[in-house]
Amino acid sequence: MRKLGILLGGALTLAACASRTPPPPPDMNNVLMAPGFMAHASSANQFELESAQLALQSSQNPAVRNFANVLITDHTMMGQQMGAAAAAARVGPPPIALLPPEQAMLDQLRSAGTGYSFDQAFQQDQIQAHQQGIALMQNYSTGGDLAPLRAVAAQAIPVMQKHLAMAQSLVVTPPPPPPPPPPPPPPVRRSGERG
Repeated sequence: MRKLGILLGGALTLAACASRTPPPPPDMNNVLMAPGFMAHASSANQFELESAQLALQSSQNPAVRNFANVLITDHTMMGQQMGAAAAAARVGPPPIALLPPEQAMLDQLRSAGTGYSFDQAFQQDQIQAHQQGIALMQNYSTGGDLAPLRAVAAQAIPVMQKHLAMAQSLVVTPPPPPPPPPPPPPPVRRSGERG
């Protein structure tokens, strides 16, 4: 009888240990679940901040620089709202890191140089990033798992639509060609020379 009790106790102990195994890591590709959504939304937000700061360094176009300042203001606020929503939902704060797609876009933008070539790349990246960001926010706001994060996603949509419209309407033109060189001066005639 004692052996049976020991075996039964051991089996119960093993069963209790088995139920304490840590849960599997969250699927970071499922953007309808909070961990995946926050990773992708935070990466997109960080890309906007870093690319806008790069625009302030690399562009002389006043429209591009103004747009960059709008992005910095709005995406700083969006990051703060996401952090507050994550706290309200009792999940960890969103990671502040670029995922590989956003890192690749930022690296490509850095290699675009300055001036007109940068402005063109910046405009295209902003259009693409905001189209993707709007889709992410729309999907999560209608089908995401946590209400506080769904609310933040819904609030972000009109701001990001405004950014998309601004990016699409940016006037990015090549610099004017340099003026032609002045014509050579007419030959000087000396007195007494015949022409």
